[in-house]
Order: sequence, then structure tokens, then C-alpha cells
Amino acid sequence: MTETVFPVSTTVRARFRDTDAMGHVNNAVYSSYLEEARVVYWRELTGLEDFTKVDLILAKVEINYRSPAFVGEAMTVNIRLSRIGGSSFDFEYRIIDKKTDRLVVEATSTQCLYDYEKGRVKRIPADLKEKIATLEARG
Repeated sequence: MTETVFPVSTTVRARFRDTDAMGHVNNAVYSSYLEEARVVYWRELTGLEDFTKVDLILAKVEINYRSPAFVGEAMTVNIRLSRIGGSSFDFEYRIIDKKTDRLVVEATSTQCLYDYEKGRVKRIPADLKEKIATLEARG
């Protein structure tokens, strides 16, 4: 079995406000951790710092919780492109506890490129697909 390679990652640390009454990171918070990874990925891909110019919208997220995380734990959020279509693409994520290498979350999301002026999804241009291929190849 080959290991999945993730070309981009970022570190998040579970904060007190991320936790619920059970003392672990609340399930809803993981979506924000995935968003942080998408921001890092998109910045590395496009160089954009002004996120008002980002034409990416989130269409779907699926999160599989594998083990709880607690306040103070540092986690690596890994992200890679797993599918690209004409106007949408999927990311795959793994969140790993940095200290123990324990798998915390596996997730996927679907994004679309969106033309805000026209109010509709738009095609992924060839040059962006080439940039994605280059970024993914470095993993």
C-alpha cells in the first residue's frame, strides 16, 4: 500500500474556546481547521494575499472523526488535491496530533470557482490546473 502524500500542511493548536462540555475539540471546530489549510494551500498556489479577490467557494465538506483532540494539542492539518473537474475540485485532509502521530480527522471538501459578477460557477482555467499540478508534484 502506498502512502498518501500531502504537499501542503499547516499547524493548528487547540484553544480553550475550541472545546465543548466534554473537554475535547468540538466537532464543528474542525471545519475551521480545514479552512485554515485551504487558505495556506490557495496562498501557496496563487500568491494571493487579498482574499477578497479569491474566487473559490466551498460547496461540500465531509469530516470523519477518528480520535478526540484536547486543549493545547498541536495538530498538523495536511491537504492535497484529490480530484479536479471542469469547474470544481476536491481536497483531501488528514489532521494528525504532532506529538503522537495520532490520526484525529480525515476529511474531504468540494470547491468551485465562482464568478461573483455573473453569479455563477466558472471553469477552471488551464493555467490554474498547471499550477495545481506543479504544487501537487512537490509532495
